[in-house]
Amino acid sequence: MLERLQKIMSQAGVASRRESEKIIQQGRVTVNGKVVTELGTKVMPGNDRIMVDGKRIQGEKLVYVLLYKPKAVLTTLTDPQDRKTVASLVKDIPERIYPVGRLDYNTEGLLLLTNDGALTHSLIHPSKKIDKTYIAKVGGRPAQEKIDLLRVGIELEDGMTAPAMIDVIDYDSDKDLTSLRVTIHEGKNRQIRRMFEAIGSDVKQLKRIKFAFLTLDGVKRGGYRHLLAREVEELHRLNQ
Repeated sequence: MLERLQKIMSQAGVASRRESEKIIQQGRVTVNGKVVTELGTKVMPGNDRIMVDGKRIQGEKLVYVLLYKPKAVLTTLTDPQDRKTVASLVKDIPERIYPVGRLDYNTEGLLLLTNDGALTHSLIHPSKKIDKTYIAKVGGRPAQEKIDLLRVGIELEDGMTAPAMIDVIDYDSDKDLTSLRVTIHEGKNRQIRRMFEAIGSDVKQLKRIKFAFLTLDGVKRGGYRHLLAREVEELHRLNQ
């Protein structure tokens, strides 16, 4: 996520934001080797090389968190209606971290948060085709031929979906619910819910259980863990 240059300088302890603005206007700052004097300049934390008076600044510590988002929690840092957000679940982390993509309000499961803007941009870019796996519980028993439509791709109002991998897990006759494992690599808004709506099925529960190679193992609902160094390295390898 792009941030204002003076904000990054302030976070790195160079000076206050106001003093950092003066330093920028004095021509003492370079970004990727080029002198920058424009106060509106935005940079990518963890990606762009920022130097003040010839010395590279130390940005804030890069943090990578795997959160088990509950239902009824917004994938945002603030909410004007004062609803619960994911920021409240990681408030003990001093660094300001941001969600990688999003889960809708009534979807629970695995959500990554980080302040590594370059990695975030890569992970959510459509060209990377990062697999995301969900357990969807839908009303009734969808016909096999309709599920097959999702496996080849289906037309939504914002375009055709890529083929989804779908396995039927079981059917609960008492609750009249079918459980399915669904893997997609796209990130259209409410995509899985809309895919099933398109074949006449209503998603009653939705949970993301896997992002790339990462799972919820060992993480309780509403809790989080920091990624291991080898996991961070593997995420970076996915983006090469």
